[in-house]
Amino acid sequence: MNMITGTRIIADLYRDSVSLMKISSRLDSLPNVIQASCIMATPANINLLLEAGLLSSEIAAEPNEVLIAIEAEDKTSLNEALDLAEDELRQRASTNSNREQKSESSEPFSQEMALDINTEANLVLISTPGPYAAAEALKALKLGLNTMIFSDNVTIEDEILLKEYANKKNLMVLGPDCGTSVINGVPLGFANVVKKGNIGIVAASGTGLQQVICLIDEGGGGVSQAIGTGGRDLDSRIGGLSTIQGIKALDKDQETSVVVIISKPPSLKVVDSLIKKVKKMSKPAVFCLFGSNIEDPKVKNIYITETLEDAARTALSLSSNSIEKNIAHKNETRILELLNHVPKVSNNGRYLRALYSGGTFCYEALSLLNGKLEELHSNIAFPKSTLMSNPWESRGHTLLDLGDDLFTRGKAHPMIDFSIRNERLMEEASDPETAVILFDIVLGHCAHTDPSSAIVPIIDQIKSNKENPPPLMIGFICGTEGDPQNLFSQKSNLKKAGVLLANNNAEAVRLAAKVIENL
Repeated sequence: MNMITGTRIIADLYRDSVSLMKISSRLDSLPNVIQASCIMATPANINLLLEAGLLSSEIAAEPNEVLIAIEAEDKTSLNEALDLAEDELRQRASTNSNREQKSESSEPFSQEMALDINTEANLVLISTPGPYAAAEALKALKLGLNTMIFSDNVTIEDEILLKEYANKKNLMVLGPDCGTSVINGVPLGFANVVKKGNIGIVAASGTGLQQVICLIDEGGGGVSQAIGTGGRDLDSRIGGLSTIQGIKALDKDQETSVVVIISKPPSLKVVDSLIKKVKKMSKPAVFCLFGSNIEDPKVKNIYITETLEDAARTALSLSSNSIEKNIAHKNETRILELLNHVPKVSNNGRYLRALYSGGTFCYEALSLLNGKLEELHSNIAFPKSTLMSNPWESRGHTLLDLGDDLFTRGKAHPMIDFSIRNERLMEEASDPETAVILFDIVLGHCAHTDPSSAIVPIIDQIKSNKENPPPLMIGFICGTEGDPQNLFSQKSNLKKAGVLLANNNAEAVRLAAKVIENL
Protein backbone atom coordinates (compact mmCIF):
# COMPACT_ATOMS: atom_id res chain seq x y z
CA MET A 1 0.00 0.00 0.00
CA ASN A 2 1.34 3.45 -0.98
CA MET A 3 1.17 5.89 1.91
CA ILE A 4 0.68 9.59 1.39
CA THR A 5 2.14 12.46 3.44
CA GLY A 6 1.01 16.05 3.71
CA THR A 7 1.65 19.20 5.71
CA ARG A 8 -0.12 22.37 6.70
CA ILE A 9 1.28 25.54 8.25
CA ILE A 10 -0.70 27.70 10.68
CA ALA A 11 0.89 31.16 10.69
CA ASP A 12 1.47 33.39 13.71
CA LEU A 13 0.28 30.87 16.28
CA TYR A 14 2.17 29.57 19.31
CA ARG A 15 1.20 26.52 21.33
CA ASP A 16 3.16 24.93 24.17
CA SER A 17 4.59 21.45 23.69
CA VAL A 18 2.06 19.70 25.93
CA SER A 19 -0.91 21.10 23.96
CA LEU A 20 0.71 20.09 20.68
CA MET A 21 1.50 16.61 22.04
CA LYS A 22 -2.17 16.09 22.87
CA ILE A 23 -3.27 17.12 19.38
CA SER A 24 -0.61 14.83 17.85
CA SER A 25 -1.83 11.95 19.97
CA ARG A 26 -5.43 12.51 18.88
CA LEU A 27 -4.37 12.55 15.22
CA ASP A 28 -2.40 9.32 15.67
CA SER A 29 -5.53 7.57 16.93
CA LEU A 30 -7.55 8.38 13.79
CA PRO A 31 -8.38 5.53 11.41
CA ASN A 32 -6.04 5.27 8.42
CA VAL A 33 -3.51 7.68 9.95
CA ILE A 34 -0.07 6.05 10.16
CA GLN A 35 1.76 8.79 12.05
CA ALA A 36 1.18 12.44 12.79
CA SER A 37 2.92 15.35 14.41
CA CYS A 38 1.89 18.86 15.40
CA ILE A 39 4.90 21.03 16.32
CA MET A 40 6.32 24.53 16.38
CA ALA A 41 8.33 24.86 13.18
CA THR A 42 11.77 25.34 14.70
CA PRO A 43 14.78 24.04 12.71
CA ALA A 44 15.34 21.29 15.30
CA ASN A 45 11.72 20.13 15.09
CA ILE A 46 11.76 20.17 11.30
CA ASN A 47 14.87 17.96 11.36
CA LEU A 48 13.03 15.50 13.60
CA LEU A 49 10.17 15.30 11.08
CA LEU A 50 12.66 14.75 8.27
CA GLU A 51 14.23 11.87 10.22
CA ALA A 52 10.78 10.42 10.97
CA GLY A 53 9.89 10.45 7.27
CA LEU A 54 7.01 12.89 7.70
CA LEU A 55 8.80 15.42 5.49
CA SER A 56 10.57 14.59 2.27
CA SER A 57 12.43 17.91 2.08
CA GLU A 58 12.97 21.16 3.93
CA ILE A 59 9.84 23.26 4.30
CA ALA A 60 9.42 27.05 4.31
CA ALA A 61 8.07 27.53 7.80
CA GLU A 62 9.00 29.97 10.56
CA PRO A 63 9.61 29.15 14.25
CA ASN A 64 6.50 31.15 15.23
CA GLU A 65 4.29 28.94 13.05
CA VAL A 66 2.65 25.61 13.84
CA LEU A 67 3.51 22.82 11.42
CA ILE A 68 1.14 19.86 11.00
CA ALA A 69 2.64 16.80 9.28
CA ILE A 70 0.68 13.60 8.65
CA GLU A 71 1.20 10.26 6.94
CA ALA A 72 -2.03 8.48 6.00
CA GLU A 73 -3.24 5.56 3.93
CA ASP A 74 -5.18 7.73 1.48
CA LYS A 75 -5.72 11.35 0.46
CA THR A 76 -9.18 11.59 2.04
CA SER A 77 -7.91 10.46 5.45
CA LEU A 78 -4.94 12.81 5.13
CA ASN A 79 -7.08 15.86 4.40
CA GLU A 80 -9.57 15.00 7.14
CA ALA A 81 -6.76 14.73 9.68
CA LEU A 82 -5.19 18.02 8.54
CA ASP A 83 -8.58 19.76 8.78
CA LEU A 84 -9.21 18.34 12.24
CA ALA A 85 -5.81 19.53 13.51
CA GLU A 86 -6.30 23.01 12.07
CA ASP A 87 -9.84 23.27 13.46
CA GLU A 88 -8.63 22.30 16.94
CA LEU A 89 -5.75 24.77 16.81
CA ARG A 90 -7.95 27.63 15.60
CA GLN A 91 -10.69 26.74 18.08
CA ARG A 92 -8.21 27.04 20.93
CA ALA A 93 -6.95 30.30 19.50
CA SER A 94 -10.52 31.61 19.30
CA THR A 95 -11.21 30.51 22.86
CA ASN A 96 -8.14 32.37 24.07
CA SER A 97 -9.16 35.44 22.09
CA ASN A 98 -12.67 35.43 23.59
CA ARG A 99 -11.19 35.05 27.03
CA GLU A 100 -9.04 38.11 26.44
CA GLN A 101 -12.00 40.15 25.20
CA LYS A 102 -14.04 39.27 28.26
CA SER A 103 -11.26 40.17 30.68
CA GLU A 104 -10.75 43.75 31.82
CA SER A 105 -7.17 43.66 30.67
CA SER A 106 -5.55 41.48 28.01
CA GLU A 107 -3.44 38.52 28.99
CA PRO A 108 0.23 39.38 29.47
CA PHE A 109 2.54 38.62 26.58
CA SER A 110 5.82 39.14 28.43
CA GLN A 111 7.29 38.12 31.78
CA GLU A 112 7.45 41.78 32.80
CA MET A 113 3.72 42.24 32.19
CA ALA A 114 2.90 39.06 34.08
CA LEU A 115 5.00 40.20 37.03
CA ASP A 116 3.21 43.56 37.08
CA ILE A 117 -0.11 41.71 37.38
CA ASN A 118 1.10 39.13 39.93
CA THR A 119 3.70 40.91 42.03
CA GLU A 120 4.01 37.99 44.47
CA ALA A 121 5.11 35.51 41.83
CA ASN A 122 8.61 34.06 42.23
CA LEU A 123 8.55 31.15 39.75
CA VAL A 124 8.10 31.06 35.98
CA LEU A 125 7.47 27.85 34.00
CA ILE A 126 9.05 27.91 30.55
CA SER A 127 7.69 25.68 27.80
CA THR A 128 8.97 27.19 24.58
CA PRO A 129 10.90 25.44 21.80
CA GLY A 130 14.32 24.50 23.12
CA PRO A 131 16.41 26.99 21.12
CA TYR A 132 14.53 29.89 22.77
CA ALA A 133 14.12 28.47 26.27
CA ALA A 134 17.52 29.55 27.58
CA ALA A 135 16.94 33.19 26.58
CA GLU A 136 13.53 33.20 28.30
CA ALA A 137 15.02 31.59 31.40
CA LEU A 138 17.76 34.22 31.55
CA LYS A 139 15.11 36.96 31.34
CA ALA A 140 13.29 35.36 34.29
CA LEU A 141 16.45 35.12 36.37
CA LYS A 142 17.29 38.77 35.69
CA LEU A 143 13.80 39.63 36.96
CA GLY A 144 14.58 37.76 40.18
CA LEU A 145 12.40 34.74 39.37
CA ASN A 146 13.16 31.08 39.89
CA THR A 147 12.62 29.08 36.69
CA MET A 148 11.26 25.68 35.78
CA ILE A 149 12.34 24.84 32.23
CA PHE A 150 10.00 22.18 30.84
CA SER A 151 11.62 22.55 27.41
CA ASP A 152 14.21 20.08 26.17
CA ASN A 153 16.84 20.56 23.45
CA VAL A 154 18.66 23.16 25.57
CA THR A 155 22.43 22.85 25.21
CA ILE A 156 24.47 21.80 28.22
CA GLU A 157 26.53 24.99 27.79
CA ASP A 158 23.36 27.07 28.22
CA GLU A 159 22.33 24.96 31.21
CA ILE A 160 25.67 25.60 32.90
CA LEU A 161 25.41 29.35 32.19
CA LEU A 162 21.87 29.57 33.61
CA LYS A 163 22.58 27.54 36.73
CA GLU A 164 25.79 29.37 37.54
CA TYR A 165 24.02 32.72 37.10
CA ALA A 166 21.11 31.55 39.27
CA ASN A 167 23.50 30.32 41.94
CA LYS A 168 25.10 33.77 42.19
CA LYS A 169 21.65 35.39 42.58
CA ASN A 170 20.45 32.75 45.08
CA LEU A 171 17.80 31.58 42.64
CA MET A 172 16.97 28.10 41.40
CA VAL A 173 16.76 26.63 37.90
CA LEU A 174 14.61 23.51 37.61
CA GLY A 175 15.59 21.86 34.32
CA PRO A 176 16.04 22.07 31.42
CA ASP A 177 13.94 19.06 30.47
CA CYS A 178 12.31 19.21 33.91
CA GLY A 179 9.09 17.34 33.32
CA THR A 180 7.88 17.10 36.92
CA SER A 181 7.70 19.23 40.05
CA VAL A 182 5.20 19.85 42.84
CA ILE A 183 5.73 23.32 44.30
CA ASN A 184 3.61 24.49 47.24
CA GLY A 185 1.15 21.70 46.49
CA VAL A 186 0.76 22.66 42.81
CA PRO A 187 1.57 19.90 40.28
CA LEU A 188 3.70 21.22 37.41
CA GLY A 189 4.29 19.30 34.15
CA PHE A 190 3.81 15.53 34.35
CA ALA A 191 2.91 15.46 38.02
CA ASN A 192 0.60 13.62 40.38
CA VAL A 193 -1.89 14.92 42.93
CA VAL A 194 -0.42 14.19 46.36
CA LYS A 195 -1.18 15.15 49.94
CA LYS A 196 0.78 17.89 51.68
CA GLY A 197 3.22 16.67 54.27
CA ASN A 198 6.74 16.86 55.68
CA ILE A 199 8.81 14.97 53.07
CA GLY A 200 10.79 17.03 50.56
CA ILE A 201 12.26 15.58 47.37
CA VAL A 202 15.00 16.75 45.01
CA ALA A 203 15.17 14.67 41.85
CA ALA A 204 17.24 14.61 38.68
CA SER A 205 14.58 12.25 37.40
CA GLY A 206 10.97 12.93 36.41
CA THR A 207 9.39 9.47 36.69
CA GLY A 208 11.59 8.68 39.68
CA LEU A 209 10.13 11.69 41.45
CA GLN A 210 6.61 10.67 40.43
CA GLN A 211 7.07 7.12 41.75
CA VAL A 212 8.37 8.30 45.13
CA ILE A 213 5.69 10.93 45.73
CA CYS A 214 2.97 8.44 44.75
CA LEU A 215 4.33 5.81 47.15
CA ILE A 216 4.59 8.42 49.90
CA ASP A 217 0.98 9.40 49.28
CA GLU A 218 -0.13 5.75 49.25
CA GLY A 219 1.72 5.16 52.52
CA GLY A 220 -0.24 7.89 54.28
CA GLY A 221 2.49 10.54 54.12
CA GLY A 222 2.69 13.82 52.30
CA VAL A 223 5.02 16.03 50.31
CA SER A 224 6.26 19.48 51.30
CA GLN A 225 8.05 20.23 48.02
CA ALA A 226 9.06 18.05 45.07
CA ILE A 227 11.82 19.76 43.12
CA GLY A 228 12.80 18.47 39.69
CA THR A 229 16.27 19.57 38.60
CA GLY A 230 16.51 18.14 35.07
CA GLY A 231 18.20 14.84 34.23
CA ARG A 232 21.67 16.32 33.61
CA ASP A 233 22.05 18.16 36.90
CA LEU A 234 24.31 15.51 38.46
CA ASP A 235 26.51 15.43 35.38
CA SER A 236 30.12 16.34 36.23
CA ARG A 237 29.94 19.40 33.98
CA ILE A 238 27.00 20.86 35.93
CA GLY A 239 28.09 19.66 39.34
CA GLY A 240 24.65 19.26 40.90
CA LEU A 241 24.15 23.02 41.23
CA SER A 242 20.34 22.85 41.35
CA THR A 243 20.32 19.71 43.50
CA ILE A 244 22.55 21.39 46.08
CA GLN A 245 20.34 24.48 46.08
CA GLY A 246 17.26 22.30 46.48
CA ILE A 247 18.84 20.46 49.44
CA LYS A 248 19.74 23.75 51.10
CA ALA A 249 16.21 25.11 50.57
CA LEU A 250 14.58 22.00 52.04
CA ASP A 251 16.98 22.01 54.99
CA LYS A 252 15.81 25.54 55.81
CA ASP A 253 12.13 24.78 55.15
CA GLN A 254 10.19 24.47 58.41
CA GLU A 255 7.57 22.23 56.79
CA THR A 256 10.17 19.66 55.70
CA SER A 257 11.53 17.09 58.17
CA VAL A 258 13.02 14.53 55.72
CA VAL A 259 14.83 15.06 52.39
CA VAL A 260 14.91 12.49 49.56
CA ILE A 261 17.50 12.77 46.75
CA ILE A 262 16.88 10.82 43.53
CA SER A 263 18.92 10.54 40.36
CA LYS A 264 19.55 8.51 37.26
CA PRO A 265 23.25 7.47 37.02
CA PRO A 266 25.17 10.46 38.43
CA SER A 267 28.79 11.56 38.35
CA LEU A 268 30.56 9.93 41.31
CA LYS A 269 32.46 13.17 41.89
CA VAL A 270 29.17 15.03 42.21
CA VAL A 271 27.82 12.35 44.56
CA ASP A 272 30.81 12.87 46.87
CA SER A 273 30.03 16.59 46.89
CA LEU A 274 26.37 15.92 47.74
CA ILE A 275 27.32 13.60 50.60
CA LYS A 276 29.54 16.33 52.07
CA LYS A 277 26.69 18.85 51.85
CA VAL A 278 24.14 16.49 53.36
CA LYS A 279 26.41 15.61 56.30
CA LYS A 280 25.99 19.22 57.44
CA MET A 281 22.19 19.08 57.28
CA SER A 282 20.05 19.20 60.37
CA LYS A 283 17.60 16.70 58.84
CA PRO A 284 17.84 13.08 57.70
CA ALA A 285 18.43 12.48 53.99
CA VAL A 286 17.51 9.45 51.91
CA PHE A 287 19.52 8.74 48.76
CA CYS A 288 18.41 6.70 45.75
CA LEU A 289 21.03 7.12 43.02
CA PHE A 290 20.97 4.48 40.30
CA GLY A 291 24.28 3.27 38.95
CA SER A 292 26.32 4.99 41.66
CA ASN A 293 27.11 1.98 43.88
CA ILE A 294 27.78 4.32 46.78
CA GLU A 295 28.49 2.74 50.13
CA ASP A 296 26.68 3.70 53.29
CA PRO A 297 28.80 6.56 54.70
CA LYS A 298 27.82 5.44 58.25
CA VAL A 299 26.61 8.92 59.04
CA LYS A 300 23.67 9.25 61.39
CA ASN A 301 21.47 11.35 59.09
CA ILE A 302 22.18 9.58 55.74
CA TYR A 303 20.28 6.54 54.43
CA ILE A 304 21.24 4.75 51.20
CA THR A 305 18.46 2.87 49.38
CA GLU A 306 18.47 0.55 46.38
CA THR A 307 15.05 1.30 44.91
CA LEU A 308 12.46 4.07 44.66
CA GLU A 309 10.13 1.93 46.77
CA ASP A 310 12.73 1.62 49.54
CA ALA A 311 13.45 5.36 49.36
CA ALA A 312 9.76 6.19 49.85
CA ARG A 313 9.33 3.69 52.69
CA THR A 314 12.47 4.89 54.46
CA ALA A 315 11.33 8.51 54.14
CA LEU A 316 7.90 7.60 55.50
CA SER A 317 9.37 5.89 58.55
CA LEU A 318 11.76 8.79 59.21
CA SER A 319 8.95 11.32 58.85
CA SER A 320 7.14 9.61 61.71
CA ASN A 321 10.34 9.39 63.81
CA SER A 322 10.79 5.67 63.35
CA ILE A 323 13.17 3.55 61.31
CA GLU A 324 11.61 0.68 59.32
CA LYS A 325 13.47 -2.58 59.83
CA ASN A 326 13.91 -5.56 57.53
CA ILE A 327 12.86 -3.83 54.31
CA ALA A 328 14.62 -6.51 52.23
CA HIS A 329 12.76 -9.29 54.07
CA LYS A 330 9.42 -7.56 53.55
CA ASN A 331 10.20 -7.16 49.83
CA GLU A 332 10.94 -10.89 49.52
CA THR A 333 7.78 -11.83 51.42
CA ARG A 334 5.64 -9.66 49.14
CA ILE A 335 7.15 -11.26 46.01
CA LEU A 336 6.44 -14.75 47.33
CA GLU A 337 2.82 -13.72 47.97
CA LEU A 338 2.49 -12.43 44.41
CA LEU A 339 4.01 -15.61 42.98
CA ASN A 340 1.05 -17.53 44.38
CA HIS A 341 -1.17 -15.63 41.92
CA VAL A 342 1.06 -16.05 38.87
CA PRO A 343 -0.46 -18.30 36.21
CA LYS A 344 1.81 -20.74 34.43
CA VAL A 345 3.51 -19.16 31.43
CA SER A 346 1.60 -20.73 28.55
CA ASN A 347 4.23 -20.43 25.83
CA ASN A 348 7.80 -21.66 25.51
CA GLY A 349 9.37 -18.24 25.89
CA ARG A 350 12.33 -17.59 28.16
CA TYR A 351 12.98 -13.85 27.97
CA LEU A 352 11.75 -10.70 29.69
CA ARG A 353 10.72 -7.72 27.59
CA ALA A 354 10.16 -4.47 29.52
CA LEU A 355 8.49 -1.48 27.83
CA TYR A 356 8.87 1.68 29.92
CA SER A 357 7.58 5.20 29.40
CA GLY A 358 10.00 6.44 32.08
CA GLY A 359 13.78 6.26 31.76
CA THR A 360 14.32 6.01 35.51
CA PHE A 361 12.14 2.90 35.68
CA CYS A 362 14.39 1.35 33.05
CA TYR A 363 17.52 2.26 35.04
CA GLU A 364 15.98 0.84 38.21
CA ALA A 365 15.08 -2.41 36.44
CA LEU A 366 18.59 -2.81 35.01
CA SER A 367 20.05 -2.17 38.45
CA LEU A 368 17.84 -4.84 40.06
CA LEU A 369 18.40 -7.43 37.33
CA ASN A 370 22.19 -7.15 37.18
CA GLY A 371 23.52 -10.47 38.46
CA LYS A 372 20.07 -12.12 38.35
CA LEU A 373 19.43 -12.41 34.62
CA GLU A 374 22.01 -12.79 31.87
CA GLU A 375 21.90 -11.18 28.41
CA LEU A 376 20.48 -7.82 29.50
CA HIS A 377 19.97 -5.48 26.54
CA SER A 378 18.75 -1.88 26.60
CA ASN A 379 18.68 1.36 24.62
CA ILE A 380 20.18 3.15 27.64
CA ALA A 381 23.73 2.65 28.81
CA PHE A 382 24.11 0.82 32.12
CA PRO A 383 26.93 -1.26 33.68
CA LYS A 384 26.90 -4.99 32.82
CA SER A 385 24.19 -4.60 30.17
CA THR A 386 24.55 -4.42 26.39
CA LEU A 387 23.70 -1.15 24.66
CA MET A 388 21.50 -2.05 21.70
CA SER A 389 22.75 -1.14 18.24
CA ASN A 390 19.20 -1.53 16.93
CA PRO A 391 16.59 -0.69 19.62
CA TRP A 392 13.79 -1.63 17.21
CA GLU A 393 14.74 -5.31 17.50
CA SER A 394 14.74 -7.08 20.88
CA ARG A 395 17.40 -9.61 21.86
CA GLY A 396 17.57 -11.72 25.00
CA HIS A 397 16.19 -9.87 27.99
CA THR A 398 15.38 -6.43 26.58
CA LEU A 399 14.48 -3.35 28.63
CA LEU A 400 13.45 -0.25 26.70
CA ASP A 401 12.99 3.40 27.58
CA LEU A 402 10.30 4.33 25.06
CA GLY A 403 10.60 7.97 26.08
CA ASP A 404 13.98 8.13 24.38
CA ASP A 405 14.27 10.61 21.49
CA LEU A 406 14.65 7.74 19.03
CA PHE A 407 11.06 6.64 19.71
CA THR A 408 9.46 10.06 20.22
CA ARG A 409 10.66 11.87 17.10
CA GLY A 410 7.61 13.52 15.63
CA LYS A 411 5.41 11.92 18.31
CA ALA A 412 4.11 12.72 21.75
CA HIS A 413 5.70 11.22 24.85
CA PRO A 414 4.53 7.63 25.56
CA MET A 415 2.79 8.85 28.73
CA ILE A 416 0.43 10.66 26.34
CA ASP A 417 0.60 8.66 23.13
CA PHE A 418 0.42 4.86 23.43
CA SER A 419 0.95 4.11 19.72
CA ILE A 420 4.68 3.21 19.92
CA ARG A 421 4.19 1.16 23.07
CA ASN A 422 1.19 -0.68 21.61
CA GLU A 423 3.06 -1.48 18.41
CA ARG A 424 5.99 -2.82 20.40
CA LEU A 425 3.63 -4.73 22.70
CA MET A 426 2.24 -6.58 19.68
CA GLU A 427 5.73 -7.31 18.35
CA GLU A 428 7.02 -8.69 21.65
CA ALA A 429 3.89 -10.77 22.20
CA SER A 430 4.27 -12.36 18.76
CA ASP A 431 7.90 -13.30 19.47
CA PRO A 432 7.91 -16.94 20.68
CA GLU A 433 10.98 -16.17 22.83
CA THR A 434 9.02 -13.69 24.99
CA ALA A 435 7.92 -15.18 28.32
CA VAL A 436 7.07 -12.01 30.26
CA ILE A 437 6.16 -8.49 29.19
CA LEU A 438 6.54 -5.80 31.85
CA PHE A 439 5.16 -2.28 31.44
CA ASP A 440 4.32 0.87 33.39
CA ILE A 441 1.28 3.14 33.36
CA VAL A 442 1.85 6.70 34.59
CA LEU A 443 -1.10 8.80 35.74
CA GLY A 444 -1.31 12.46 36.66
CA HIS A 445 -1.60 15.84 34.98
CA CYS A 446 -0.60 15.94 31.30
CA ALA A 447 -0.63 12.13 31.00
CA HIS A 448 -3.15 10.18 28.90
CA THR A 449 -6.67 10.84 30.22
CA ASP A 450 -7.62 7.15 30.23
CA PRO A 451 -4.54 4.96 29.69
CA SER A 452 -6.29 1.62 30.25
CA SER A 453 -8.61 2.38 27.32
CA ALA A 454 -5.52 2.79 25.13
CA ILE A 455 -3.72 -0.42 26.10
CA VAL A 456 -6.41 -2.94 27.11
CA PRO A 457 -7.73 -3.43 23.53
CA ILE A 458 -4.21 -4.38 22.45
CA ILE A 459 -3.87 -6.84 25.34
CA ASP A 460 -7.27 -8.35 24.43
CA GLN A 461 -6.12 -8.67 20.83
CA ILE A 462 -2.95 -10.45 21.93
CA LYS A 463 -4.91 -12.87 24.13
CA SER A 464 -7.39 -13.64 21.33
CA ASN A 465 -4.64 -15.08 19.12
CA LYS A 466 -5.18 -18.81 19.63
CA GLU A 467 -2.23 -19.79 17.43
CA ASN A 468 0.29 -17.95 19.57
CA PRO A 469 -0.04 -18.42 23.38
CA PRO A 470 0.38 -15.00 25.00
CA PRO A 471 3.23 -14.15 27.37
CA LEU A 472 2.58 -13.24 30.99
CA MET A 473 1.72 -9.55 31.38
CA ILE A 474 3.07 -7.79 34.48
CA GLY A 475 2.35 -4.12 35.02
CA PHE A 476 2.26 -1.39 37.63
CA ILE A 477 0.56 1.99 37.86
CA CYS A 478 2.39 5.09 39.05
CA GLY A 479 -0.42 7.26 40.35
CA THR A 480 -2.57 8.35 43.29
CA GLU A 481 -6.24 8.34 44.20
CA GLY A 482 -6.24 12.10 43.62
CA ASP A 483 -5.14 11.86 39.99
CA PRO A 484 -7.72 12.76 37.33
CA GLN A 485 -7.59 9.32 35.62
CA ASN A 486 -9.25 7.47 38.56
CA LEU A 487 -6.65 5.06 39.92
CA PHE A 488 -9.21 2.48 41.04
CA SER A 489 -10.81 2.15 37.60
CA GLN A 490 -7.42 1.95 35.87
CA LYS A 491 -6.37 -0.93 38.14
CA SER A 492 -9.70 -2.67 37.69
CA ASN A 493 -9.57 -2.46 33.88
CA LEU A 494 -6.03 -3.85 33.73
CA LYS A 495 -6.82 -6.71 36.12
CA LYS A 496 -9.87 -7.65 34.03
CA ALA A 497 -7.57 -7.80 31.00
CA GLY A 498 -5.43 -10.38 32.80
CA VAL A 499 -2.53 -8.10 33.77
CA LEU A 500 -0.78 -9.11 36.99
CA LEU A 501 -0.42 -5.79 38.85
CA ALA A 502 2.45 -4.99 41.18
CA ASN A 503 2.44 -1.99 43.50
CA ASN A 504 5.52 -0.35 41.98
CA ASN A 505 8.35 -0.88 39.53
CA ALA A 506 10.81 -2.57 41.89
CA GLU A 507 8.15 -5.06 42.91
CA ALA A 508 7.21 -5.73 39.28
CA VAL A 509 10.85 -6.29 38.29
CA ARG A 510 11.54 -8.65 41.20
CA LEU A 511 8.40 -10.60 40.36
CA ALA A 512 9.32 -10.83 36.66
CA ALA A 513 12.82 -12.05 37.57
CA LYS A 514 11.39 -14.80 39.79
CA VAL A 515 9.04 -15.93 37.03
CA ILE A 516 11.92 -16.09 34.54
CA GLU A 517 14.15 -17.95 37.03
CA ASN A 518 11.40 -20.53 37.63
CA LEU A 519 10.84 -21.34 33.95
